[in-house]
Amino acid sequence: MSQLLTLDQMVNLLRAAGEPTRLRLLALLAEGDLTVSDLIEILGQSQPRISRHLKLLSEAGLLERYQEGAWAFYRLTDQGYGSGFITSLVKQINSDDPQVARDRERLEVVREKRSQRALEYFSQNAAAWNQIRSLHIDEKRVEASMLELVGDAKISVMLDLGTGTGRVLELFSHLFEKGIGLDASRDMLSIARSSLDKANLSRVQTRQGDMYHLPVQPNSIDLITIHQVLHYLDDPAGAIRESAKALSPGGRLLIADFAPHELEFLQVDHAHVRLGFSDQQMREWLEAANLEVVKTAKLEPENNDSEKLTVCLWLAKDKREN
Repeated sequence: MSQLLTLDQMVNLLRAAGEPTRLRLLALLAEGDLTVSDLIEILGQSQPRISRHLKLLSEAGLLERYQEGAWAFYRLTDQGYGSGFITSLVKQINSDDPQVARDRERLEVVREKRSQRALEYFSQNAAAWNQIRSLHIDEKRVEASMLELVGDAKISVMLDLGTGTGRVLELFSHLFEKGIGLDASRDMLSIARSSLDKANLSRVQTRQGDMYHLPVQPNSIDLITIHQVLHYLDDPAGAIRESAKALSPGGRLLIADFAPHELEFLQVDHAHVRLGFSDQQMREWLEAANLEVVKTAKLEPENNDSEKLTVCLWLAKDKREN
């Protein structure tokens, strides 16, 4: 339910939003996170002017600013009394308005440039990813199993750790109201944004961050996914403990990773730290984080192909009552 506003709060929000350029900015940011440079290119206004409008909107609690390397991104707030107001306000803007329509056309140009940059990076690294993918079972089987384990219940907030291309967020987009993709790599986040733009998933935010220090509030996430990430980490148990802190009471953590194997070249050539995880080891880490394993799956290669890796999935639940 939307929070009711005092007269002073309403006046402050109306003052901040009630200007043509600022309304255009809000309409654009409702489509997804954008940088100052993106907004300058779309609106055709100077950097000081755009920055001033963004500052006023941020001070009023309508926008959030976050840093990703050298880039500063802005997004609509989803916290505080401004969140309900801004959602309602943006819905009232006529998408057929000539100025709004032109802004959206320019937004598509910006997104296409972003997509091209992402594709260039992907093409440079695709050989390594394709080699690893060829070593394990068909990813469609993994995705189907992930969906089966989680079920059809609606999710308020989902967090995908090490989001990579954003594929897992796309996979679960029919279930969640809000999705967050976290990755340490700015290049991978560029790929994720491009993919999510094409899927028209404005309900998803992407953030650069550390899995050991999650940039989310404790007790705030209903589903966390960690898909083929833990084998890259020095401290998988630490990442699981941090994830558990972010889960809401009764929230769930879904992990997909390799079963134990002996392909040492993955450590040498592809930065894998762990050669898979046993069921016992994973259960111990989850239990130590006060999570209960409720479902598992073991996806072995077809035809007993000894050259393929087995993928295991664990679904664990926060032990506190909802």
